[in-house]
Amino acid sequence: MSDRRLSEASQVGPGHPDLEGPCGICDLHGDAQAMARSEIHRQGDWVLRHHPHPAPMLGWLLLDTRRHLGGPIDFNPVEAATFGPMLKRCSALVQILTGCQRVYVIAFGEGARHLHAHLIPRHGADPSSEAWRVADLYRQVAAQGRSAASPAEVAQLVARARECTASWR
Repeated sequence: MSDRRLSEASQVGPGHPDLEGPCGICDLHGDAQAMARSEIHRQGDWVLRHHPHPAPMLGWLLLDTRRHLGGPIDFNPVEAATFGPMLKRCSALVQILTGCQRVYVIAFGEGARHLHAHLIPRHGADPSSEAWRVADLYRQVAAQGRSAASPAEVAQLVARARECTASWR
């Protein structure tokens, strides 16, 4: 499912992110072409982007730290103060863009040891977006047993999201 760079680079060594070697998320942030397709908004310490292809679902966004860090335990004071408000704002955006009833927030830190919170739309009428079934959905798309979100629809949603976030400060 994930980009090969993310899978390989994120599994180098345990412990503090600074000791792990290459980082797939940092590499992705430095890939101008990939970010041109998926980045929605960049503000302060945060990058909001759509899940890269193959996206398990339209509107599955990710909120990344710009700085390489493993999780909230590594936040500096500014990151700690701005994470909650940014997470709330981005979750509301997912709801506006997708019309979902709820937004799940998941951050494991194993697939890539650089904080990236998954913001997943929960549609009440779609049982595949229910609770842990989103993990099954993710695996089905990865195994090509289920179609990914249409790249054209993702591009349209990203464009709409950029319009919505243009005034964010």
